[in-house]
Amino acid sequence: MKRLRGFFGSLAGRLFLILVLGMSAAAIGATLIANARRTQDFDRQLTERTAERVQGYVELLDGSEGDLRRNLLRVGGPSMRLLDTTPESRVDDPAFAALLQARGGVLAGASSAQVSRRLCMPDFPRIPGLSRGGRGNSNGDRDDDARDTGSPGDRGGFVRPSCRLVTLQLSDGTPLRLAVDTPPLIRDSALAFDPVFLGLLALAIVALSYFAARMASAPVRRLGQAAAELGQDLQRPPMALTGSSEVQRAASRFNAMQARLQRHLAERTHMLAAITHDLQTPLTRLRLRLENVDEPALRDKLIGDLAAMQALIREGLELARSAESAEEAAPLDMDSLLESLVEDAVDAGDDATFEHRCDATLTLRPLAMRRLFSNLIDNALKYGHSAHVAAHADAHAVTVTVRDRGPGLREDERETVFDPFVRLETSRSRETGGAGLGLTIARALAEKDGATLTLHEAPGGGLEARVVFQRAP
Repeated sequence: MKRLRGFFGSLAGRLFLILVLGMSAAAIGATLIANARRTQDFDRQLTERTAERVQGYVELLDGSEGDLRRNLLRVGGPSMRLLDTTPESRVDDPAFAALLQARGGVLAGASSAQVSRRLCMPDFPRIPGLSRGGRGNSNGDRDDDARDTGSPGDRGGFVRPSCRLVTLQLSDGTPLRLAVDTPPLIRDSALAFDPVFLGLLALAIVALSYFAARMASAPVRRLGQAAAELGQDLQRPPMALTGSSEVQRAASRFNAMQARLQRHLAERTHMLAAITHDLQTPLTRLRLRLENVDEPALRDKLIGDLAAMQALIREGLELARSAESAEEAAPLDMDSLLESLVEDAVDAGDDATFEHRCDATLTLRPLAMRRLFSNLIDNALKYGHSAHVAAHADAHAVTVTVRDRGPGLREDERETVFDPFVRLETSRSRETGGAGLGLTIARALAEKDGATLTLHEAPGGGLEARVVFQRAP
């Protein structure tokens, strides 16, 4: 259910919903209109065939005389017979009358009315005592006439039978009253409302809507992915200029923005490198002159300040280079990297251990990862006097932790220490040195490889730095 809500909350899901509802409404409306038009065509053709039957019979009567005409009147025509009297209960049918009159000839003066269907039925012998509704009951006849008189209708696909009274005069002036029967018919409506047809139509609408929604939202997804990659690697390849003109313009502007950021970062790095290079000579001369200071205490303080200045310049340059680095990623055995760093710390006489292996190989930048975990281990040794490294892996991520047993940090300070040049005096001694850029550089290196670096309270006290690498799905 959460994934479904997430889908309909996305651009693709909203487009899909709009397309499904819109296309479904259009398809249903078009189906109903087509079915109504088909029904009208069916009724029109039925009426025209009835008019053709009337015209054929009347022209046959008009062209005959004597016994032949009397026999034709006695026998009647196809689904029509002669009436002796005009029924009282009737409803004018001007549409059918106009259709007859348009045929001209003896039909030019024809009139039409809807009458009871019983008038179109042949005469049957009367049966004494017939129940209500039979031909022997005059009250029943009137009731049936009242119910049956009116325009023909249909119920579903069934066209009810109807009876029309057609009144006209033959060429010789002979009046003629005909009861014209339209038999009941079944109108085929399966095509419009067949479940298989509707199911296939719904499936086609859903498939087409999903395809169109995914296609329409794909450029936005690609742009979002490119933006996420740009935050991790400013040197990523430019976006491909494909798709519609709007998409190509957006990709072109994104690439232009990326190029400007690259130039800006390169200029900053070059500026810092130039400043660092130019400062080396005067700093070296200053150090040589400080060696000639006679008072040992003053000389040591001045040399210490000069060393801090040199470290500050060096780490500032490293911070700039960490964002601009164009090192290629390669398969990296995480256990081997961490184990080598811990061994180096142990060889230097520090309290460092590697507690757990993850047996994971990730595609990362080897030198950047060495610098990242070296910074974290150095931080733990400087401020917590110990470094305990562990690695864990599951189906979704590889997590590396570096834990110390120092004083730790308050919760509100654990994010602040990632800002450049921030040193929290309450938890970090000034004597340990540093310019406040170690964690800043570490986070920049981690994010460039798609990892997250966070600080947490370690179990039993101390601080734990946690680096999480997400596995590719």
